[in-house]
Amino acid sequence: MSEFTPAVTGTGARARVQRFGGFLAGMVMPNIGAFIAWGLITALFIPTGWTPNATIALIVGPMITFLLPILIAYTGGRMVHGQRGAVIAAIAVMGVVVATDKPQFLGAMIVGPIAALLLKQFDKLIDGRIKSGFEMLVNNFSLGIFGGAFAIGAFFGIAPITTALTNALGGAVDFLVERGLLPLASIIIEPAKILFLNNAINQGILTPLGAAQAQDAGKSILFMLESNPGPGLGILLAFLFFGPRAIRPSAPAAIIVQFFGGIHEIYFPYVLMKPILVLGAIAGGATGIAWFSLTHVGLVASPSPGSIIAYAAVSARGDFPVILVGILLSAAVSFVVSSLLMGFGRREKREADLEDADAQKAALADAQAATASNKATSKGTNVGTPSSTN
Repeated sequence: MSEFTPAVTGTGARARVQRFGGFLAGMVMPNIGAFIAWGLITALFIPTGWTPNATIALIVGPMITFLLPILIAYTGGRMVHGQRGAVIAAIAVMGVVVATDKPQFLGAMIVGPIAALLLKQFDKLIDGRIKSGFEMLVNNFSLGIFGGAFAIGAFFGIAPITTALTNALGGAVDFLVERGLLPLASIIIEPAKILFLNNAINQGILTPLGAAQAQDAGKSILFMLESNPGPGLGILLAFLFFGPRAIRPSAPAAIIVQFFGGIHEIYFPYVLMKPILVLGAIAGGATGIAWFSLTHVGLVASPSPGSIIAYAAVSARGDFPVILVGILLSAAVSFVVSSLLMGFGRREKREADLEDADAQKAALADAQAATASNKATSKGTNVGTPSSTN
């Protein structure tokens, strides 16, 4: 598991959920650099970016569609079954990647570990049963055959499921939009974001709907439902002040990348480490949407990326100060709820106090042992040293 995902002890339902979230985070956290690279290229060079460049922007699509899901699957496979698991996971995930034009992060998280686990079971089955000299032949062909089979199976079996899930989430958002229940959309949008369905929801559903609304009204609130950087900012601030001590130093950089760079993916692994924090994201998102609805503000286009800078650039004239208040409100609510769910750091403090107490006890024991050793040495010296008198 990643160094950023501390081991969880216990056997209860909460511990199992935390272990599962830690496993998901372990697939993503080692690849955060790749997400940042993709986000920077996106922020700079897409048509609505800061320095548009049509040639360089050609990198954006293949990275989000192919590179990132393959990296996630590869990492998940490696966690399950080492290098062989990583390779078969990368092969198998191609089945879900090419089955749809939507980014298949969820499919990668499912296919990669499953393919690696099945190969691991096969390797256990044949362990010690291969004649000497044929090990490489059997290993290579078994990986190739199973990898190809898993890719085909994922294409026909898993890809339709993940696509149906994406479509279902989109339909639910449409339902809420049509009935004026927009704040409730956070119940769907925020968990979906954590599963890396944010681009599918935003670009596939909200942006087209928002564009149509903006064409008629000159602005749209739909552009802000998923892209609001406030909930992520609140969660990262909660980690900065009350998160595990080993993780707190990573929060400031993540805050800069998320809030000013607009790369929301940077905070998803933090939530995966503690899945209960999705409630903080939901509360913050709903607060922001409610404020935007009450004040009738909107954006004239989709903020690309979803940073505070992009919001300033595409806010309807005169709306940005009010939108900024909504973003800060959503961040504040997300921070409070997330901090409450983490016990305002009390659990971390108790653990630190216990560690300090154990360290003090160990130091005392070492001092006592050293004293005893010095005493024994002193006695031995007195006994064994000849007298100075003749």
